[in-house]
Parts: sequence; C-alpha cells; structure tokens
Amino acid sequence: MKSRMNSRMNSGIDNRSDRSDNRVVETAQQRRVLLATSLSYVIVILDTSIVNLALGRIGLDLAGSVSGLQWVLNAYTLTFASLLLTGGTLGDRLGARNVYIAGLACFTVASALCACAPGLPMLIAARSLQGGGAALLVPASMTLISHTWADSRERAAVFGLWAGLGGIAMASGPLLGGVLVGLAGWRSIFLVNVPICMAGMVLALRVRHAAPFRWAEAAARKFDFAGQAAGIVALGLLNMLVIDVPAYGWQPALAAGALAAGVIFVTIETMRAQPMLPMKLFRQPLFAGGVFVSMVSAFTFYGLLFELSLLLQRQQGYTPMQAGLAFLPLTLPVPVGSLISKRALGWLGAKHLVTGACLLSAAGFFGLAGVGAAAPYALLALPLPAIGLAASLITPATTATLMTAVEDRRSGIAAGVLNAARQVGAALGVAWCGTLVGASHAIARGMHLSAMVAGSLSIAAAVVWWHGAAGRAAARQSIGRRVNE
Repeated sequence: MKSRMNSRMNSGIDNRSDRSDNRVVETAQQRRVLLATSLSYVIVILDTSIVNLALGRIGLDLAGSVSGLQWVLNAYTLTFASLLLTGGTLGDRLGARNVYIAGLACFTVASALCACAPGLPMLIAARSLQGGGAALLVPASMTLISHTWADSRERAAVFGLWAGLGGIAMASGPLLGGVLVGLAGWRSIFLVNVPICMAGMVLALRVRHAAPFRWAEAAARKFDFAGQAAGIVALGLLNMLVIDVPAYGWQPALAAGALAAGVIFVTIETMRAQPMLPMKLFRQPLFAGGVFVSMVSAFTFYGLLFELSLLLQRQQGYTPMQAGLAFLPLTLPVPVGSLISKRALGWLGAKHLVTGACLLSAAGFFGLAGVGAAAPYALLALPLPAIGLAASLITPATTATLMTAVEDRRSGIAAGVLNAARQVGAALGVAWCGTLVGASHAIARGMHLSAMVAGSLSIAAAVVWWHGAAGRAAARQSIGRRVNE
C-alpha cells in the first residue's frame, strides 16, 4: 500500500516536472521565434526607409537621375511585392523555417552586393535581390508566429508587437540613414545588415520545426508559375509607366501591357485549382478592406518620405544628417503609435481605430498641402506628426485583425497578400510622387499635388474600412472556411 502511494506521488511529481519542462521549452521556443522574426522584420522594413536619406549621395557618386533614384527604391519594393505571394506559398509548402532561413541568407548576400556596387545598374540589381530575400522571409516569419502561438489573443498581441517593431524601424530609418551616411558614407547603410542578418540566421536555426516536413506532399502541390509571371509583368510595367512619364510622356503601349497582364493574372488566379492568390479571400469585406487600407497607407507614407528627402537635400541644401533630424516630426510619433496600438485596439476596436487613423492621416496631408512645401520648415513640420501617428496605428491594427481571422493553413498566403499590398503601395507611391516632381519641374509644387491626392485616398480608405469592418465578427469565422485549395 505504502509502495503504491509512493509510486503515485513520484508519478505525480514526474508529470508536474514534465509539464514544467514543457512550459520552459515552449517559452524558450516562443522567445527564439519572436526574437528571430522581429530582428529580420526590422531589417527588412528599415531598408524601405533608410535608403531615402542616402539618395542624394548615391545620386552624386553614381550619377543618378531622379528616375534612376526611384528605381533604387522601387527595385527593392517591386521585387518584394511581386514575390511575396510566392514566398507565402513556399512557406506553407516547404516549411516556414526553411524558407525563412533561405530568405535571410539571400538578403545578407544582397546587402553585401549593394555595399560594393560600382554603378547604378549594379546597385539596382542588388536591391532587387534584396527584395527577393525579403519576400521569402517576411511571410515565413508571420507563419512561424502563427504556428508558435496557438491562442488567438496571444497571437494577436504578438502580431501587434511584431508589426509595431516594424513601425519603429520605418520611423528610425531616416534618422539612422542620415547619421550613417554622414559618418561613414552611403555604403554603410547596407553593410550594417550583414552581421544582424547572420545573428538572425543563428537564432532561426535553433527554432524547431512546427511539423515534420514531407517532400512528397510538397511535390504533389502544383506551383503557380503562370500567375507569378503575370503578376510580376503587371507590376513591373505599371511602375515603368508611372516612372517614365516625365521623361517620355504617356506611353499607351506600356499602359495596355500592364492592363492586359493584370487581367491575365486575375483570370489565372480565378480559374486555377491551386492558385497563388486565392481570389475568394477578397469576397470577405474585412480582408479586402484591410488590403486596400494597407496599400493606401504605404502609398502615402513612402511617397512622402521620397519627396521630403528630395526637398530637404536637393532644394534646401540639407546634409543627410540634417535631413534625418528634420524627419523627426514625422517619425517620432511612429514608435508612440506602435506602443499604444494594442491598447487602442482594445479600447476602440479595429473598426473605429483604423477609421480614425485614416481620417487623421487625411487631415495631416491636407494640412501639408495647405502649408505648401516652399514654406519655412517650422510650418512644414506642423502636419507631419499626424501623418506619422496615423501610419503607426494602421499597420499593427490591420495586421493583428486580419491574421487572427485567417486559419493557420492559410496564414502564409494571407501574410503574403497583406505585405504585398503594402509593398505595391510603397512602390507606386514613390513612382507617383517622383513623377509629379518631375512633371511639375518643381519639388514644392509636386509635393502640394501629391499631398492633395494622399488626403483624398486616406478618406477613401476610411470609408472602405468602416464598411468592411462592419461584418468583422462574421468575417473572422468564415474567411478560412470559404477559401478552398
């Protein structure tokens, strides 16, 4: 009797010990996943904004025109956007950890090539390779988070933190870029990526696989090469069309090609049994609204970064470091918004928070248009905090809301769609704003026109989100169920 009691007691102690060990292992696993994914996402987002402050020096060293500098930015964002859906699909099929490490390795090599580029064509090519690496690792990192945190509330909080860190990176890019360019030259902004990316790979190698990978299952799924090609052609032609307007005027052939490629892409994705982009996702107003809001937010914010950089350095003669400091009214509110976004989401709900942020952004852009880019810096800086705060609230709120509404097996492709929308918006924003500057032959006038457009688009985004989020509860329950392979 006594022996049986001792045996039960020892068994209970062992069970509690096993549960405790499991909790410790799980906590360590979560810590590694969060650190690795956050580190890589910060670097990826940093490279979308840090390069803006190096454009002046790059233009001088490599004899770059305005359109050439646009391609230095857009080679990255375009490739990033074009391959994000592929990255999401590969993560779902080949294993998120494997694709994440491959993407980080590609990004590391590309960053080193950017730092060594002898001319503008080489730099643009290396930036494109950087975008390919980013397209692999970003959706894979989101999938790793989805698989590591099973509880939907915890997952939403982690996604909010992850996106918030991206917002901080986006905000710190101009200042950090200005400091690095001023102290060590423009090549240093790419060199700093290398050791950070290598640390991210070491962390990722210590993350265990969420599930055993089976090559037979991956091989059985067809890859959507036709859809991928049509999407790349459509985005590439659209950006060429917009960027080349100041130099070559309106080109009907490019416009027709972009439209035809877009129609072909939608047709392919609608008809395929295993599409790269399941079009049924967009039948849900919440998902479609979130994609539109994300695209508009990136379009307006990154377009403004490009224009401000040209205005401050080319027209007003600021050094890179001075320009980085001049960006502070725009970028300082971004970390604040990222930190309070989780609580604000709990207080107001996604519907009211994102709608209010879009309207705040519209007010900031209309204020910027009213002041005019030729005004003294003190007046020019007044509307910038509203724009920065709005952008920092929109990204974490839409990310957390949409990713918790999609089932785990579709998390990779959903992450790809959401991030692709942001990168497409960023690329088009830079292309559009650069075109306005070139077409008006004055940076100040171009900024006035683009600010009016940005304010109008922000109001449209508020309307779309308000109506899309009205059925949020129903959408969260049905997005995953209604999307078939």
